[in-house]
Amino acid sequence: MPRIHIDIVSDIACPWCAIGYARLEQAMEQLTPEYDFGLQWHAFELNPDHAGEGEPILPALARKYGRSEQEMRASQNQMMAIAKDLGLNFEKMQERFTCNTFDAHRLVKWAGEQGKQTEMKQALFEAYFGRAEDVSDHQVLLSCVERLGLDPEKARDILESDQYARVVRQDEATYQRAGVSAVPAFIINGKYLISGAQEPDTLVQAFEEIGAKPE
Repeated sequence: MPRIHIDIVSDIACPWCAIGYARLEQAMEQLTPEYDFGLQWHAFELNPDHAGEGEPILPALARKYGRSEQEMRASQNQMMAIAKDLGLNFEKMQERFTCNTFDAHRLVKWAGEQGKQTEMKQALFEAYFGRAEDVSDHQVLLSCVERLGLDPEKARDILESDQYARVVRQDEATYQRAGVSAVPAFIINGKYLISGAQEPDTLVQAFEEIGAKPE
């Protein structure tokens, strides 16, 4: 069975990353009888310099994109509808605050060593978009760890140290050098880049074309 490996570059604070993965899941389900899929998540920070108190998301986005809060609310409403159709919890999307995601990325790396990288990413997406929780807050992160049945004491030790910090920084630098400037980005078999939250049918077609290519 041909193997397709997918490196996913994403940020926890990126709604399209959650939507993009849900669509990817649908595409993989269609092709599971034909291909063996492997996944690896990689860190990207939309707001790496964020520190201190968070800001309500709508005015923050309006300022960032030079649009009105009303326009940003309409855009968020559209994403919430897409997410709902995909079975994602985006109920508190417009109530969230901006926050730093670096520590969350560190725990995603650790969870990967426990075989629960994707589950950790999904738990963080739901905490941020579904419950409007601050995913820079260590208690919120530890709650996500506990939901997955991972060791909260080990996670606490990681958060209180600099463990996995270098790994996350190297991850970010690697994909920046590779030209990834927006997320989600899917690198297929280390060669082919698919940018954005593509529809499942688009992904299926891309995977079939890539799978048909000689190694």
